[in-house]
Amino acid sequence: MDTELDLYIVDVFAETKYAGNQLAVIRGGADLPTETLQQIAQEMNYSETTFILSDQPQAEGYPVRIFTPAEELPFAGHPTLGTAFIIQQHLIGSPVEQLQLQLQIGSIPVRFTYGVNSSPGILWMQQNPPYFGPTFDPAQVTQALGLSSADHDDRFPIQVVSTGVPFILLPLRSLAALQRAQIDPALYRALIDNAEARWIYLFCPETHQPGNHLAARMFVIDQKGIWEDPATGSANGCLAGYLCRHQYFGQETVDVRVEQGYEMGRPSLLLLRSEPQGEQISVSVGGRVIPVAIGKLI
Repeated sequence: MDTELDLYIVDVFAETKYAGNQLAVIRGGADLPTETLQQIAQEMNYSETTFILSDQPQAEGYPVRIFTPAEELPFAGHPTLGTAFIIQQHLIGSPVEQLQLQLQIGSIPVRFTYGVNSSPGILWMQQNPPYFGPTFDPAQVTQALGLSSADHDDRFPIQVVSTGVPFILLPLRSLAALQRAQIDPALYRALIDNAEARWIYLFCPETHQPGNHLAARMFVIDQKGIWEDPATGSANGCLAGYLCRHQYFGQETVDVRVEQGYEMGRPSLLLLRSEPQGEQISVSVGGRVIPVAIGKLI
């Protein structure tokens, strides 16, 4: 690499530093091959690393690419919010009401609220309208997570939902079941072999903290083995649509607080809003972004 690249580290969906989901944001890289971007993401070894490819917005927003240590993603939630925060703070340098990121799935708008000294408060991303896919036999899914069919909240389906990345959403009855969940690799692979999704998002109506409405966890088996995510914005967009579609709280309009990451020692808070909009569902996911470090890639 012939030029230095600016590096920023932030915690997304965090209420304090060293919580939430870590993100590396790199300014530059437009002239680097995809293989090099993937190597950098592997070096960072966070769940995702993003590359801001231009300091100026294009027709559909600031061009951004998102990588896990193993692959490029068309969309991911906490990278969208964290990258928008860095663009506002370091490229724009003054408060804006909204900016757009140009991702592989299209243009994603991010709205800003501000607190003391014009510092960003809650950031909100408008995700694509959710797609609702097939449902699953409860035993097949729960057994892949070391649970029983009785742990499934059978008032609601186990279903694939996507706002850009598909997830299998599994409603559970209790926090105890959520905490017991553990992937059985053979059964999990058998489950996702013929499924539209390879990520599973579990949630329940019991929480660690009063004032929150749901507790959740996210599991996947990727090229590095079993992996859990402390805060998953894309899954929560799917969840927001699901809660609206199935009237989980007894109504279509959703405005809830979801906690995640407690089992990993990285407490996270995600804010969900959704409501019917014609024949589709409008979905927004919000949270805070906490800056942690600034440096250089040399």
